[in-house]
Amino acid sequence: LAKHKCAESDTDLSQKLSLCSKLCFAIGGAPKEVAASATGFFLQIYLLDVAQINAFQASMVLFIGKVWGAVTDPLVGFFITKSKWTRIGRLMPWMVGCTPFLVISYFYLWYVPPFSGGRFIWYLGFYCLYQTLITCFHVPYSALTMFLSTDQKERDSATAYRMTMEVLGTLVGAAIQGQIVASAHTLKHCPTNNMSAGYLGNSSGKQVYTIAAGVIGGVFVICTVVMFLGVKERDGEDLIFTEKQVSFQQAFVLVMRHGPYLTLTAAFLFITVAIQLIQSNFVLFCTYAADLRDHFQNIVLTILVSAVISIPLWQWFLQRFGKKTAAFCGITWILPFTLMLVFIPNVIVAYVVAVSSGLTVAASLLLPWSMLPDVVDDFRLANPYCKGHEAIFYSFYVFFTKFASGISLGVSTLCLEFAGYDTGACKQPPPVVYTLKLLIGAAPVAFIVTGLMILLLYPISEDVRLRNKLCLEELR
Repeated sequence: LAKHKCAESDTDLSQKLSLCSKLCFAIGGAPKEVAASATGFFLQIYLLDVAQINAFQASMVLFIGKVWGAVTDPLVGFFITKSKWTRIGRLMPWMVGCTPFLVISYFYLWYVPPFSGGRFIWYLGFYCLYQTLITCFHVPYSALTMFLSTDQKERDSATAYRMTMEVLGTLVGAAIQGQIVASAHTLKHCPTNNMSAGYLGNSSGKQVYTIAAGVIGGVFVICTVVMFLGVKERDGEDLIFTEKQVSFQQAFVLVMRHGPYLTLTAAFLFITVAIQLIQSNFVLFCTYAADLRDHFQNIVLTILVSAVISIPLWQWFLQRFGKKTAAFCGITWILPFTLMLVFIPNVIVAYVVAVSSGLTVAASLLLPWSMLPDVVDDFRLANPYCKGHEAIFYSFYVFFTKFASGISLGVSTLCLEFAGYDTGACKQPPPVVYTLKLLIGAAPVAFIVTGLMILLLYPISEDVRLRNKLCLEELR
């Protein structure tokens, strides 16, 4: 009943989407961000201080897992292009089918096995499995945007709903994980002489992470069911009528030669790496470098609440001033505040920085996914015979950003190993504190500045976007 209520019955792809369809589509993207938020903020410190594998092994888990996830993105994109249209669509079966296995792999990622010798293999295996299954969910979900409507405003509106819900999902993930596991990282576990390196290896620390994983797994199932009932995937084969088609290999070459796509991907690759560095090292920074271990979960929530509230602001801003301008303003905003937290690490400054950082987090989530459909439209106009390969754009965008994030996470954790990180200890030596400050401050600033310089070359202005829209309407 909900499916028929939410989905429009008309087969005209340009028909406006109902509010219910947009909400159900947006809800479908939330669980991925719930899980990503939990792993992004807490997986590194979990591996180091709860699972108690050494920093080198943790760096290998994060690096290999991310790279493996990156490799699976184009593979999944390829298999999606070969998928047959079914009664529930071409993309929907992928998302629905992988969800149960995804939930199981996520749960065991946060489970501490009773043996200690093979924990590295345990976490590497389940992290790679989780990355594979989340790819099977995320690539078709991202490509689904192109099969909701051909109207750019409707797609942008659906994307804004999606980003709002995904940022809300990030908030929920951080809230669930942070509030449940916060007790495992407080000073009450620390002996005064700091001699017990295994203070977090207690059963309660392990148990709270398992409980959080079970709760997030339940959220994943519920949101996927809502999306399945409320979203109708439309057959996009009639978007542009042509007499011949090109193969996947030919389409791949054409996509990789498309200048706007390469520019957008390269720019947000560097920006994503910067955000990932801040996210993955933030809890460690608050715990060991800023003496904010009793506040980190609330600071994280403040960042994400700010991001949720600012999504509508950026949606209005990009419609008023253009997407490229919005990207520059939104991403640049975080630079001074990140450095402020490094040099003035106190509670008041931390909360000010958290509110300001939320604006950039929202922009970094909204803008690339709002700009990618414009790149796809530009490509369609330049290559009218290449149709049905939209997943290439999304899968390889995620591939490049995941690959770069994997390298940065692996290297950053390896830097902690070289600095002398003491697994499970209540205090870390000065070189580790200095390294965490670099990973939160100087490194992200350098990556963001590089990304913005590349974004200057992005050629799709508002005039070009509107011209492409008119030309595509004529072709259809």
